[in-house]
Amino acid sequence: MRVLLTNDDGIYAKGIESLYIALSRDHAVTVVAPETEQSAVGHAITWLDPLRVTPVNRNGHFFGHALNGTPADCIKIAIAELLPSPPDVVVSGINMGANVGVNVIYSGTVSAATEAAILGIPAVAVSIDSFSPRDFSSATEFIPRLLKAIEKEGMPPGVCLNVNVPDVPAEEVSGIRITHQGRMKCVEKYDRRVDPRSHVYYWLCNSAIQPDLDPSADSSALAEKYISITPIHHDLTHYGMIDVLKKWEI
Repeated sequence: MRVLLTNDDGIYAKGIESLYIALSRDHAVTVVAPETEQSAVGHAITWLDPLRVTPVNRNGHFFGHALNGTPADCIKIAIAELLPSPPDVVVSGINMGANVGVNVIYSGTVSAATEAAILGIPAVAVSIDSFSPRDFSSATEFIPRLLKAIEKEGMPPGVCLNVNVPDVPAEEVSGIRITHQGRMKCVEKYDRRVDPRSHVYYWLCNSAIQPDLDPSADSSALAEKYISITPIHHDLTHYGMIDVLKKWEI
């Protein structure tokens, strides 16, 4: 298949390189990724500034195109300008750190896959449950298998798959669970600081995690060393509330 590969950790991240090597064995892979880290930018797109594309070499060979924009920008410009025809599938990752629960909303990794789905292309976002992974084998061995299934079975329009893998070697993965987006969230705090000119500024720092007690949630599967696969889409409508609103006296 023709694979468009991106991420939000930047084109020089280890995760995207590992996935590129794994997918290139059987697929034609094109990399279009942010030139710098774009973690937690959500589905932002660049509107007020020009976008610039720069070729990037890694290990002495052409690797891909770096973009001074967001992950969603990468998908848009790759499909509109850089590729001769749309890819068969988009893969976003491997992201450092899990994208589960509420974090799915913030994730640039997931938003790249969502943008692809909006444009009618099957897509997968893949993250590993660590910011310092021991290795990427749990992801690099699984994603090629998943792409074979997508090629065979197809995907509904507008849907992408949010995949989270545990930070263990492939042989230690407990299995695969089909999950829903959970409600796990972070309780965040800011560190108040003062710069040399006596100006106050704030830095978002460590967060406490509120675990999800639902065993069918994405984070619960990941905690038990399962690969979590959650089908997601961009329709944010709460359909149950539509009938409720119709009854309001407004």
